[in-house]
Amino acid sequence: MAITVHQLQQIFPNAGQRAGVFVPGLNATLGKYAIITRLRMAAFLAQVGHESGQLRYVRELGSDAYLAKYDTGRLAQRLGNTPEADGDGQLYRGRGLIQVTGRSNYRDCSEALFGDSRLLNTPDLLEQPVYASLSAGWFWQRAALNSLADKVTRADDAVFEQITRKINGGTNGLADRQALYRRALEVLQ
Repeated sequence: MAITVHQLQQIFPNAGQRAGVFVPGLNATLGKYAIITRLRMAAFLAQVGHESGQLRYVRELGSDAYLAKYDTGRLAQRLGNTPEADGDGQLYRGRGLIQVTGRSNYRDCSEALFGDSRLLNTPDLLEQPVYASLSAGWFWQRAALNSLADKVTRADDAVFEQITRKINGGTNGLADRQALYRRALEVLQ
């Protein structure tokens, strides 16, 4: 099942004209990563919608001070960034519709999408609609979220919250994600 511009605009009313820019990449992603049932698509779009501000952001917002947390310390180490204060936090900030973050994730995503490490040298590729979409699908598949999406019975059930935790690390924006999920289910009849 492919998504249309009209459907995407109904699900993400704040996306406006950007919806049309993302439809080709999203449809390629949905097919490539088997996000092809109504439940899978609704769950994926709800998560992508929240993480990207309804397709408005494909690059993590934050000041140098905020992004410094990715540059040194335990979080930086967990993300595979170098231990020195050398700018890895800025360079490998969250990008894409699900915000791929950190050197290790960029490397793994690059291998999956391109078969090489080009994202380490050109991380801003994930800001382009097609790669922003494909990187979200890669993350979704890596986290085995299709199988969880198949089990969601309601937007407020524990399985939907589990998907949110796998993407966000917590439940940040859960109410928005749930509202987007319900809207997607209605639109994807």
